[in-house]
Amino acid sequence: MPVPAAASWRRHAAAASSTSRILLLLVPVLLLLLFVLSRAPDLTLSPTATTAASSRRLPTSISTGSTCLTIPRARTRSPPPASPVIASLVEGVPRPFFYSLADMGALPDRPHKNIARLLKGKHFRKPDISETIQQLLLAGKEGVAAGSGFPGAVVVDVGANVGMASFAAAVMGFRVVAFEPVLENLQRICDGVYLNRVQDRVVVYHAAASDRVGNITMHKVIGRLDNSAISATGAKLAFKSNEEIAVEVATIPLDEVILDADHVLMIKIDVQGWEYHVLRGATKLLSRRKGDAPYLIYEEDERLLQASNSSAQEIRAFLSSFGYNHCTRHGTDAHCTKD
Repeated sequence: MPVPAAASWRRHAAAASSTSRILLLLVPVLLLLLFVLSRAPDLTLSPTATTAASSRRLPTSISTGSTCLTIPRARTRSPPPASPVIASLVEGVPRPFFYSLADMGALPDRPHKNIARLLKGKHFRKPDISETIQQLLLAGKEGVAAGSGFPGAVVVDVGANVGMASFAAAVMGFRVVAFEPVLENLQRICDGVYLNRVQDRVVVYHAAASDRVGNITMHKVIGRLDNSAISATGAKLAFKSNEEIAVEVATIPLDEVILDADHVLMIKIDVQGWEYHVLRGATKLLSRRKGDAPYLIYEEDERLLQASNSSAQEIRAFLSSFGYNHCTRHGTDAHCTKD
């Protein structure tokens, strides 16, 4: 039996109406997506870092520049991050600064200690390394020259985490070259670069500083990314119950990145037991004469060092061969200068 024309028209009209409603719903979604994309931070390759990397035959992941991120120097008013950022002002230091969290902790039962403080209306806990670095740079004591006398002087931050040392130096006007292999931490450093308006002072390498160019397996500790380590044993020392994920990261020696013309005031190293390998990749830096040689701060945790097949004694002997004979302990860190 032929379908009446009126019934056919009603079905066609209903289908057209349904299509129109779907389009009306999609239009605002597409507009919102375009708005978010237009407001996303314009992260590009650092000209300085890309040039340095490509001229030294680094591994593919670095030589392409794809892992060397910074905010463009020419765009100091780049838009804010498009995703929510959990950050707070670090006070109680000579020059306050912002840093952003990579770990929220195990929510809702065991939030990160700084998230718990935030919920109670308190400020983030002041990082000890931030205060130490600012005090040394301000005072110009024990081999660290005062910042005002060295425009463009460099602070190297190895194992930058979320930038607690990097931003402490950058807000004082120092240039910073940072190394951070954990992607989640790197993203938070990018947040901090924007929040602290230090786009023209911070260059970050998504790589682990070591004694050779290549790649290595790193063990991320979920819920405590700051305890991630190259050594599987070292990664589990403090947080045995946390999940661990093995990822491959690029490695690069400091001597392949830091230029001879760079006036390096300080090198801070906190890499969960990999410190000896970092120092072995910085022999040119360590060989600089007294007065030009950088002040060293490195974590000296014997358990972590042994998990990476080294020791505090081995590191001290290695540094002594370059004239770093004056080392003192400050908590779990060692501070070393040339005599």
